[in-house]
Amino acid sequence: MTGSLTRSARGLRRAAVESVSGLPRAFWWLWASTLVNRLGGFVATFLAMYLTVERGQSATYAGLVAALHGLGGVVSSVGAGVLTDRLGRRPTLLLSQLGTSFSVALLGFMEHPAAIAAVAFAVGMTSNASRPAVQAMIADIVAPGDRVRAFSLNYWAINLGFAVSASAAGFIAEHGYLLLFLGEAALTLVCAVLVFVRLPESRPERAGQRSRAEEGERVSMGTVLRDGPFMAVVGLGFLIALLFMQAYVALPVDMAAKGLSSSEYGLAIAVNGLLIVAFQIPVTRFIEHRDPARLLVVSSLLAGYGFGLTAFAGSVGAYALTICVWTLGEMVNSPTQMGLVARLSPAHGRGRYQGMYTLSWSVAALVAPLAGGAVIDRWGSGTLWALSAVVGTLAAAGYGVLLRVTARGEAKGAAEKVEDEGEDGDGAVAGPASAAGSAAPVGS
Repeated sequence: MTGSLTRSARGLRRAAVESVSGLPRAFWWLWASTLVNRLGGFVATFLAMYLTVERGQSATYAGLVAALHGLGGVVSSVGAGVLTDRLGRRPTLLLSQLGTSFSVALLGFMEHPAAIAAVAFAVGMTSNASRPAVQAMIADIVAPGDRVRAFSLNYWAINLGFAVSASAAGFIAEHGYLLLFLGEAALTLVCAVLVFVRLPESRPERAGQRSRAEEGERVSMGTVLRDGPFMAVVGLGFLIALLFMQAYVALPVDMAAKGLSSSEYGLAIAVNGLLIVAFQIPVTRFIEHRDPARLLVVSSLLAGYGFGLTAFAGSVGAYALTICVWTLGEMVNSPTQMGLVARLSPAHGRGRYQGMYTLSWSVAALVAPLAGGAVIDRWGSGTLWALSAVVGTLAAAGYGVLLRVTARGEAKGAAEKVEDEGEDGDGAVAGPASAAGSAAPVGS
């Protein structure tokens, strides 16, 4: 018995070491910055309660401010992506974190409703602006074979930080909500210091043999919008985001309609964070070198049918079981999807590509509450959960078709490159037509 436990402990220790080994030091500084940032993510979680309880505003006003906060993220997604490519990853991160620190602190002192709404919009803009830079930097500094693991570890840090901050924020708020605002501002400032002191710029150097006009086209927003496979991934990501966003609006509404309290909703939704913190790394080890097409198909079905099963839930335990299903889909989908986005993004346009992908989630955060509420009011929550299963199925089918087409395009491009090199004689460099043919199918 003792020997078996010892072997199990050694196996777990070896698995943990293998999960974090081989990644560059710069990634771990970026990871630490992400963790500290999420540890201080107090305001967004408790903003509605602050406005209704502390400020005595209506639920409608609180919803408007939350929507403006989300709209700020929508506005900044593409702009931050452009800055990430033009200024660099590190300057964009610094601007985002310094802006967030200032605007969050300012929000704590605002009293007039219009001023609160305006500053909340600014907080949404500045806080969301870091995402394209972080994602582009991970793609820059981590080898392609390790990117799924790196994105998963970063996602794990986000959820670990959120779990701790959500718990701590309640206790901090008992001593005054202003401490929440100042605490988040201080920790975000710590992130800026980490970035300034420890993170080098990772933006790839532009190739000298390319003309400026050619490079400019390579990283333009028009290039992103014309990249069919990538925009298909953005659209499918939007469908998946619509599903996950229902957990924070439609799900509590449904539970309340069935007689469950807000504390019971809190217990149920806590399962999501606990599962991610406990199992994200083991799940990533399992999926890391598996076929991404199958993983995205399976994760879409888990998300869709996990929410679909909510129609049959009536107790905290039953809701928790459905949350387990779609959380597993989330743990598989997030790192796999981010790895796919990085693969489809050209090195000198990663900021714009990541900004466009971030935009899909920001728009989903705005659309999902409105769409979910409208469906529940008109047809009932059962219809919404049934539609969730349909959306998950459509996303799974879309991923299956897209990745098969992309794989055929890559194989065809590689074959054309080999054929052209053979025609050039003894290993001469192939002409422009060959290079373009091999790169075009995946947009990189």
